[in-house]
Amino acid sequence: MKYIFVTGGVLSGLGKGVTSASIGLLLKRCGLNVTAVKIDPYLNCDAGTMNPYQHGEVFVLDDGSEVDMDLGNYERFLDRTLGSAHNITTGTVYRKVIERERRGDYLGATVQIIPHITDQIKADIGAVARQDQADVVVVELGGTVGDIESMPFLEAVRQMRREQGPQHCLCVHTTLVPVLQAVGEPKTKPTQHSVRELRAIGIQPDMIVARSQRPLSKATRNKIALFCDVELDAVVGAPDADTIYNVPLTLEAQGVSALIRNKLHLESAAPQLHSWRTFVKRVLHPKRRVEIALVGKYTELADSYVSYEEALAHAGAALDAKVDIRWVEAEGFAAAQLKGVDGLLVPVGFGVRGSEGKIRAIARARQRMLPYLGICYGFQLAVIEFARNVLGLEGAGSAEFEPQLDHPVIDLLPEQRGVEDRGATMRLGGHTVVVQAGSQAHALYEKTTLRERHRHRFEVNRAYVEQFEAAGLRFSGRSQDERRMEIAELADHPYFVAVQFHPEFLSRPNKPHPLFKGLVQACLDRCAPSSGR
Repeated sequence: MKYIFVTGGVLSGLGKGVTSASIGLLLKRCGLNVTAVKIDPYLNCDAGTMNPYQHGEVFVLDDGSEVDMDLGNYERFLDRTLGSAHNITTGTVYRKVIERERRGDYLGATVQIIPHITDQIKADIGAVARQDQADVVVVELGGTVGDIESMPFLEAVRQMRREQGPQHCLCVHTTLVPVLQAVGEPKTKPTQHSVRELRAIGIQPDMIVARSQRPLSKATRNKIALFCDVELDAVVGAPDADTIYNVPLTLEAQGVSALIRNKLHLESAAPQLHSWRTFVKRVLHPKRRVEIALVGKYTELADSYVSYEEALAHAGAALDAKVDIRWVEAEGFAAAQLKGVDGLLVPVGFGVRGSEGKIRAIARARQRMLPYLGICYGFQLAVIEFARNVLGLEGAGSAEFEPQLDHPVIDLLPEQRGVEDRGATMRLGGHTVVVQAGSQAHALYEKTTLRERHRHRFEVNRAYVEQFEAAGLRFSGRSQDERRMEIAELADHPYFVAVQFHPEFLSRPNKPHPLFKGLVQACLDRCAPSSGR
């Protein structure tokens, strides 16, 4: 098995995740079996309890794991389903070691960072490789070189390179080449210092991916190669891109897949990228445009809603359209903020903050025949809005906001009663959804049995279902035992669909999710006659 370790220097947010996913895509398109691992050096066992402002979107895997959003990029680029083993955190590693120590597995030894923690890290990486029977494992190390919390992981990488041999391990170091406005000259010192830190740990990078505003000049590449002791061909420029999906093509234009295959002695053909190039062309050169408002409570940080952005991009590309997102903060929402938009999306959320603004936005979409897609929280709030404004149930709401309600149309899942721990205790992961034949959802999916990913504690109160359906809100998708309402739709609306699950996690570049594709198509149908966009 071959291992590619992707590290980062200078600062976070350079795009290690996209670089890792892009390398994985190129190698997969060479016909290799590629898997990916994300290492997060924080002490949390998973990302489930973290605020999106702290660490971006929480991505949910099919097995119910709540993980870093980079695993979303891995699934999208590699088009494979990952699990909890593919996200290693300091919390999970230390928990395993401490549990083994308590059982006496170390036979009285003094448990230390080296070798016990580093051995566990290596074992976890190796377990993924064997589980997936991978030809290549791309391992991204979160954080930056020099961070205290990253040191055990970097030491484990150093040991793996020594144990496996250079023909089986390759280190890709991502770094920054800034351009100072005052002089207009690209500066390589940050890269030099970052590589020096890495080499002090005992790791010599085999390839440097240099992030910059514009393509690297040959002189800059020569300088990096000289001072960082890497081959000139292994200094790869990664300039700012209009879309992350162009990054694999940018890397391949500089011979990245050939370089990796040569260094790791991989016998495979060149990558087949025709379908990917076609997809990127549709993303960059659409014939039409629509604008969709996303009304959320974390809109100041776009990383909070990465999967929604990507799912809309996939749907737009399939329909030869560019989807512009209008970011609308839910708190203080006013109807004027939806003026001119072609559709509305209300995404995931927790808590009462911003809920009333979202409900007002949903009411406007329902009343003005504006295409609407509600997801999880957006599903529950659509139910509340309908209860208040159509059924006339004054004070209808969610037990999440107020335990004592006259009409708790959204109530706590029965299995959640008495649950005190917040981490990994929601209804999580892939569950079967049964769709009613003849419904709008059936027309979109073209099948009656689905598997969709969930992340919620509250659900539609079944005591009100008959009232809702009698008034026109149809629950066209339900759990297998029919206990849980999964999809709601309005028959007399061009597109009003709300779902308890998270379709954004299953959208792929060349396989857009039907619900997002349906939303974009409805927006195109709405704007075409009047605006011609």
